[in-house]
Amino acid sequence: MKRPFPPRTTVRLSKPILQQLNTYALAASAAGVGALTLAQPAQAKIVYTPAHVQIPFCDILDLDLNHDGITDFTFYGCSSGHAGGLGLLTTSQANFIWGEKNSAAALKAGFEIRPNKTHFQPKQGGMAFWGCNTSIHTCTSRGNWLNVKNRYLGFQFLIKGKVHYGWARLTVTFKQKITATLTGYAYETVPNKPIIAGKTKGPDNANVPESKKTLNVPTPKPATLGALAMGAPGLSIWRQRDWVVSAQSAQ
Repeated sequence: MKRPFPPRTTVRLSKPILQQLNTYALAASAAGVGALTLAQPAQAKIVYTPAHVQIPFCDILDLDLNHDGITDFTFYGCSSGHAGGLGLLTTSQANFIWGEKNSAAALKAGFEIRPNKTHFQPKQGGMAFWGCNTSIHTCTSRGNWLNVKNRYLGFQFLIKGKVHYGWARLTVTFKQKITATLTGYAYETVPNKPIIAGKTKGPDNANVPESKKTLNVPTPKPATLGALAMGAPGLSIWRQRDWVVSAQSAQ
């Protein structure tokens, strides 16, 4: 024989206790929403950084595409009375520049930067050069980046050991000397996913504020035209020497 349940009793709570319970409920609800938000973060697909930086001549400009404190590529250039040039170096054997025959391509907006063993090249990419022969009073210039507006460099680089793709937009003019201005850059946060040159937004895009751009300050001592003409080896020697001098001065 089943025992009957005891009759229910109603307990009346005082107003202070009810208010306290309501406060606890609201706090628990807010904490639950916060935990849900943290558990499902929105992942950015394209990170774009606006810029307006002129590449200094007889000096360098380091480019950190993903703002992790590691230089991915280095712009270099120099100009004398009779010759000048502009180029780009990779800072790791795993980083590559889109181009061919040691020349960096000046890509148009809309170009897909994607895996390609033929066009991605290591070490360096020449952009523009000019020189004059004073004995015969003639000047010549060459390079994919002479007098172009809003063209794009294509990049392949590593983030924590995984391949990513990115671009940098520049305008380059040549009037007695080469003037190059970096106007923005971006990278794709999803490994091995191609990126479209000029595209700044994705499904969950993220723009980096002007205050958080990590274009490193150029080195204090200028490189010589001879060192720059040597390309990667000459620039490496010059930078190592400059770092030693800076370290000795700091002691």
